[in-house]
Amino acid sequence: MRAEELEQFVERLKNEVMNNFPLKELSDNELREKIENLVEIRLANVYVSIEQRVAIAEQIYSSIRGFGLLDSIMTDDNITEVMINGPKNIFVEEAGKVRKIERTFESERKLRDVIQRIVAQAGREVTEANPIVDTRLPNGSRVNVVLPPISLNGSIVTIRKFSKEPMTMKKLIEYGSLNEGIASLLELLIQARYNIFVCGGTGSGKTTFLNALSNFIPKDERIITIEDSAELQIEGVQNLVSLETRNANSSGAGEVNIRDLIKSSLRMRPDRIIVGEVRGGEALDMLQAMNTGHDGSLSTGHANSTFDMMNRLETMVLQGAEGLPLMAIRQQIGSALDIVIHLSRLRDHSRKTMEITEVLGVNANGEYMLNPIFTFVEGEGTSAEHVVGELKRTKNKFVKTKKFQLAGIKLPALLEVDDETAV
Repeated sequence: MRAEELEQFVERLKNEVMNNFPLKELSDNELREKIENLVEIRLANVYVSIEQRVAIAEQIYSSIRGFGLLDSIMTDDNITEVMINGPKNIFVEEAGKVRKIERTFESERKLRDVIQRIVAQAGREVTEANPIVDTRLPNGSRVNVVLPPISLNGSIVTIRKFSKEPMTMKKLIEYGSLNEGIASLLELLIQARYNIFVCGGTGSGKTTFLNALSNFIPKDERIITIEDSAELQIEGVQNLVSLETRNANSSGAGEVNIRDLIKSSLRMRPDRIIVGEVRGGEALDMLQAMNTGHDGSLSTGHANSTFDMMNRLETMVLQGAEGLPLMAIRQQIGSALDIVIHLSRLRDHSRKTMEITEVLGVNANGEYMLNPIFTFVEGEGTSAEHVVGELKRTKNKFVKTKKFQLAGIKLPALLEVDDETAV
């Protein structure tokens, strides 16, 4: 059966199912079974391989209850990101490289139908009056949708696929993002309740790293997670509260943003607050929480370096508290953050931990005192196509030892300076 004939056959059977089956009364399994039986009947006198029959039934089912061609893309574990630029231009990221695929949606209307199914499952809505929405798929994958007229080339859908298994430090070590010694040190920093901020550019692995860090938190603590769309997978914690923002409805009411959730979380008696990502005025609320007895909090933000992250946080705080003196903002940032971890996606598409920096506050001139403890150094064998290197201990002394003392943890050996190996 040629591709054109197959497409026409699938469309005919889909229409037959929609017109003759009581779709509202059938469960997913019942509908799938009826579609499989119908395919067998209609192909009784036609030679089609078993694999192709299964694919036809799945295509019909997914066009009715699923997400159309997205279903097959989402089941491919090698694909990490999906970018839909209108119905005819679909790109995927695989092994760090982006490529265009041949399959397309039949029309803009078909793509819109899939978008409406996606947002409806998460209890959200997207319309031309409210054309931008962040949501997630049932498996947790993060979805961003932008509709015309904001988008000039059709509906835009960007999907960051969700790992089936929670990210752990062990996996990050296997991927070469950091080594076992650094992972053990980070575990001790978490246990000693240091406030840790993870920063990096788009696609550098911030959420992935945050998820791995969060699994170091003692299992008997009460954890509140706050995200735009829930992605964190924290295992083994019984006293866990996961909060997610909500967009305004079509009439402009009902919005619940990150700031609202942070303020509410402070009344929930949290041991730890984890903010998936700060982008605006909620940075002030997060910093105030860190400064008012909620040590051990974690968060992430977009920045190209540790110093850039400090400046970005200033801008974010000003969005939430216009008119606040710059010196007061810097003091707030300097006293709230203990450790900043900078991640980067390198030229060979690998994701590495580039720097672990201690934040020592601000000096008399209002300048941040940043104390790099580990920095990434490229080693022998590195090239334009492949980066080889590791985090190296700097010659800087680790200053903020008090939290280790309060937690009864001896200063880790990695934080002591070894003049022979330091850089």
